[in-house]
Amino acid sequence: MTRRWPLLLGLIAGLAAIYLGLATGSDAADQWGRAARWTARIGLPIFLLTYAASSLGRLWPNDLTRAIWRNRRWWGLGFAASHSIHLYALIRALQASGEERTLASLIPGGLAYLAIFLMALTSNDAAMRVLGKNWKRLHSAGIHYIWLIFMLAYAGRFAEPGKLPEASYGVLLCLVALALRIAAWRKGKRT
Repeated sequence: MTRRWPLLLGLIAGLAAIYLGLATGSDAADQWGRAARWTARIGLPIFLLTYAASSLGRLWPNDLTRAIWRNRRWWGLGFAASHSIHLYALIRALQASGEERTLASLIPGGLAYLAIFLMALTSNDAAMRVLGKNWKRLHSAGIHYIWLIFMLAYAGRFAEPGKLPEASYGVLLCLVALALRIAAWRKGKRT
């Protein structure tokens, strides 16, 4: 269980975000809207830790970064758990608000969820053996696509009134994680 605690963290954080949203909102639409926003916000750091785990271990090898790298599967599963809870909150928020979405607006996020679920289902040694090189392709493409969706979602908030702090927070964290991956890749090319 000691290696699996990031999965438990993702579950607890996602459920806590829903609880807080429901406890503080004024009506059902506001409650579920808050739950959807807060579950997304707690999902981002868990995802970015997963995204940058190997880079942190390569750039600053120490006990902590090696442990994060070694347990990145569990960090990824923790993100999948928290973001599955986010999906539930998002669906309930859309239902409560009566807001309708076009199919075109659902495709990018839907593909991100497809990537999340495929990666979660294949995050085991048996799937790695069966998929061979395709396992790495799936996980590499999937994690970069999810990063892109987070980046675009937060960058889009720059155009919304009053969302500058939230947009800045998300974009900055995404760019730092990408910079870490690039720096680790460049370091690997030099050695």
